[in-house]
Amino acid sequence: MSRKWVYDFTEGDGKNKKLLGGKGANLCEMTQIDLNVPPGFVITTEACLAYLDDPERRLPEGVMEQVHANLAAVEKKTGRTFGGREKPLLVSVRSGSAISMPGMMDTILNLGLNSQTLLGLINGTGNDRFGYDAYRRFIQLFGKVALGVPEEKFDTEFEAVKQKAGVKHDVDLSTSDLTDICDRFLKVVQLFTHKPFPTDPYEQLEIAIKAVFNSWMGKRAIDYRREFKITPEQANGTAVNVVAMVFGNMGNDSATGVGFTRDPGTGENVMFGEYLVNAQGEDVVAGIRTPKPVAAMAQELPKQFNELMELRRKLEAHYKEVQDFEYTIEKGTLYCLQTRNGKMNATALVRTSVEMVKTGLIDKRQALLRINPEMLNQLLFPRLDPKNSSKPVAKGLPASPGAAIGIAVFDADRAEKLGRTGERVILVREETKPEDIHGFFASQGILTSRGGKTSHAAVVARGMGKPCVSGAEGITVDIHLKVARVGDTEFYEGDLITIDGTTGLVYLGEVPMIEAEFSPELETILSWADEVAQLQVMANADTPEDSVRALKYGAMGIGLCRTERMFNGVERLPIMVEMIIAETKEDRIAALGKLLPIQREDFKQIFEVMAPRPVTIRLLDPPIHEFLPTEKQLVDEIKELKNLRETIRGMRVLTDAAHFMNLSEIKSKIQGFTDPELVDTVIAKKETMLKKVRALHEVNPMLGHRGVRLGLTFPEIYEMQIRAVLEATAECLKAGIEVHPEIMVPQVCTAQELKRVKEWVLEIQKSVEKAYGLALKFKFGSMLEVVRACMRADNLAEEAEFFSFGTNDLTQATFSFSREDAENKFLPMYNLSNILQDNPFEVLDVKGVGRLMEQAVKWGRQVRADMKVGICGEHGGHPASIIFCHKIGLSYVSCSGPRVPIARLAAAHAVLLEKI
Repeated sequence: MSRKWVYDFTEGDGKNKKLLGGKGANLCEMTQIDLNVPPGFVITTEACLAYLDDPERRLPEGVMEQVHANLAAVEKKTGRTFGGREKPLLVSVRSGSAISMPGMMDTILNLGLNSQTLLGLINGTGNDRFGYDAYRRFIQLFGKVALGVPEEKFDTEFEAVKQKAGVKHDVDLSTSDLTDICDRFLKVVQLFTHKPFPTDPYEQLEIAIKAVFNSWMGKRAIDYRREFKITPEQANGTAVNVVAMVFGNMGNDSATGVGFTRDPGTGENVMFGEYLVNAQGEDVVAGIRTPKPVAAMAQELPKQFNELMELRRKLEAHYKEVQDFEYTIEKGTLYCLQTRNGKMNATALVRTSVEMVKTGLIDKRQALLRINPEMLNQLLFPRLDPKNSSKPVAKGLPASPGAAIGIAVFDADRAEKLGRTGERVILVREETKPEDIHGFFASQGILTSRGGKTSHAAVVARGMGKPCVSGAEGITVDIHLKVARVGDTEFYEGDLITIDGTTGLVYLGEVPMIEAEFSPELETILSWADEVAQLQVMANADTPEDSVRALKYGAMGIGLCRTERMFNGVERLPIMVEMIIAETKEDRIAALGKLLPIQREDFKQIFEVMAPRPVTIRLLDPPIHEFLPTEKQLVDEIKELKNLRETIRGMRVLTDAAHFMNLSEIKSKIQGFTDPELVDTVIAKKETMLKKVRALHEVNPMLGHRGVRLGLTFPEIYEMQIRAVLEATAECLKAGIEVHPEIMVPQVCTAQELKRVKEWVLEIQKSVEKAYGLALKFKFGSMLEVVRACMRADNLAEEAEFFSFGTNDLTQATFSFSREDAENKFLPMYNLSNILQDNPFEVLDVKGVGRLMEQAVKWGRQVRADMKVGICGEHGGHPASIIFCHKIGLSYVSCSGPRVPIARLAAAHAVLLEKI
C-alpha cells in the first residue's frame, strides 16, 4: 500500500504542523471546528523532502494518484469539475511550513484555467471581465513561479496596456484591455520558455506542486531561515495546500482582506486589518494598491463586517493567541482562507500578553513563553524626540513602530552590501517584494510609496521589529534614477533620512533621538519573570552613570565592574601613563597615590547607587601597554615634534635679524610657535613612552602579562585598588549605607596566585578597619577564564568565596581561537558550512566551554557548598546561554545594562521550559 502523502482538510491533524505545515494544519483545524473554509487538501512536508532528495526532481510515487483522488472529493463538495468546460473548478496552490515565513515561498492562484475553462467560468458567472482578470493573474503567477519567467517581462506589457487605456489601477481596465493583457502574457511565456503555455489543468497542477516544493530552497526562503535561525528540527520542507478558489474579484459585493485579531503594532484589543473590494488576496499583501482600513467595511459591507468580527472572536478564543488571518468575500459570502499566530513587534506582544492574562484567555506562564526574550531589544531602542523641530516631508501609514535613521538606498542588493559594512541604511521602494528580504535584514528601516499596513513590507518589518512607513503616496520613487520626489523636494541614494514607523512621518536628515522608556506592561511582564526565575540577573557596569542605567533596566546588582575603564577619563589617563612609565617603585606609588582618591570616590558612588545590592569589582585585567599609544603612533609624533623644533629654531634666527624686516611681519611669522625647550621636554617624554612601549611589547598580549600576573609583578597596583574598594566600603558604612562589595581577581590559573592576593586583602582590611573604627564585610573571589582554573576549581574554592566565568576569554582559550582573527577570517565560513552551528563568541559552546563550566561548578561546590557562581562574559545576556547557565546551577548571570531585561525574561524561560 502506498505511503500517505495527502490529507483532506477534514482528516488532517491540526496539531501536526511538522507534517502538514502551519497553514495546512490550521486549515484542517478550522474546517473541523466548522469555520467556513473552502474545501481542499494538504500534500505533506515529507513529500517535499522526498522530492528535494530525488536528483531528478520527481514527485514521490503515489503523490499524484492521491492528489487526483482528493481532487475528486473537492469536486464533489463544490459541484465543480477540475478542467471542466462547465462549472470549472479552479484551485490555489500554496506553500506552508511548520514555522510561518510570510511571503518567502510561492503561491499560485486560479490554477486550472485555459481557453475552454475560461469560457466555462465566464458563462457560469456571466462576467466577462472577471474571467479575463482571473486568467491574466493566473498566467502571470504561473509564468513567474512555475516557469521562471522574470516578473519585469509581464510588468512591461501590463504597464503598456494601462498607459494605452489611460488608467492607473488594474480595476479600471476594461474587458477588452484584460483580453489584450492575456494575449500579451501568453506571448511572453512562449518567447521566454520557447514552449506554449501549458493548457492541461492536471499538468499545470503537477508543475505548480513542484514549483512550491522548490521554493523551500529558494534564496529568499534560505535567507529568512538563516536570519531567524529556523533549524531543520523546527521546520523542514514546505507542505502544499490545494484549495478550491473563491473569488474576491467578482464585483463590488466581493472583496479580499487580511486581518489581525488585535493590532500587531500596538497590541490594542481592536480588529486590525485592510481589505480591497473587487480584488484577490495577492493585491493586498503585495502592496500594489493601497487598501482600505477594515473599519470602512462597516459602511461598505455591513453584514460581512459583522461576520468578520465574529470570525475574529472565534479564532482568538480557539487558538488562544493573536491570529493573522486571510479572508475572501465572494458575492457576499465570507470564507476564511488561512490563519496563523500573528507576527507582532515587542510592544504588541508585551501588551497583549498582559491583557490576555487579565481577561483569563491565557495564564502567566503562557504569557511569558509567548515572548521571545530577544524581542525585548526592540523596546529599548531610542525614539524620536517629540520636542524636535524638524518638519516632515511626507506622511505614510505607520506600519511598524519605531524610528530609524540611515542613508536612502533604492535597491535590496545594494542595501545588503552597504549594511554589511556597518552603514546605516533605509531601504526605499515603491513596494517591496519577497525577493527584497535580504535588503530588509541589512536595513535600519523600510519606506514604501505604495502598500498598506498588511503589505509584505509591513508584515515582515513587524516580525523583525524594524520601523516601516508604507503607502507614503506623496513620494514618487524612481528606482532606476535612484531618486525620490516629494513635491518640489528630492532625495537621492546616499542622502540621510529619518522615518518614524509610529507616526508614519518621513524627514530629511537626522532627527534627534531620546532614550526609550519602559511601559507599564513591560514592567508587569518582567515582574512576572522575576517571580519565576531562579537565576539573578546582574549588570556589567563600570561607572556611577552605568550603574544608574543598570538599575533602570532592573539589574539586581553589578556582576562585573571593570576598574580599568575608570582610568580612561581625560584627567585620569595622564596619571595612569605617569604610573606606567615610572622607572622606580617609589615613582609608581606616587602616581598611584593620585589615582587612589579617584577610584575610591568612583567605588563609593557605585556602592551608593546600587545599595543594598552586591557589586563585584574586578581588579586590573588588561596589559598596561593598552593605556599607552602604539609604537607607530609615538614614532610619528616624535618625528613631527623634531621637525617643529627645527622650524622654531629657524624662526629664532629670523627674529635675531629683526632690523632687516618689519617687526609686525616677524611677529606674524612666529605667531603660534613656542619655546624650543618646551618642545624638547615633550620629545623627551614621548621617547620615554616609546622606550616603555617597546619594553612592554608582547607577541601575544592576551595570553601575556595581564590580570593577576601583572598584579603580582607590581603589587602596588592591586594594593591601591584593594584599598580604594575597602575605604569606599568603610565610608558608606559610616554614612549608614548597606553595601555588599566583592573583590574579584582576573586571569587566575593557580590557587597560589589567589592566596597571595588574599594576603594583601586581609592586611589592607586590618589597616582600613583600624583607621575607620569598624568591621568590614565583603567577598573575595576569582574569575574562571583560564582552562586550568576550571580544572582546579576545587583547589581555588579553598581561597575563593565566589567564582565568575569570563566566557569571552574562556572561549578563546578552549577553542585556541583569536576572536578578532576568527570572526574576520573563517568563522562565518564555519557557520555557513555547518562546521560550527553558531559563533561560539555569541552563543555559548555548551559541548566544550559548557562542559568545563559544569565540571568547575561541581568541583567548586564540593569544597564550598554555598559557593556563589556566575557568568560575566557576553554570553550572560544571550537567552540560549542563560538556559544552560540555569541548567548547571549558576547563581547569577551578568550582562550589559540594555541586555538585562532580555536576561530577566530568559531566566524565567529557563525555569518554565525545564518544567515542560
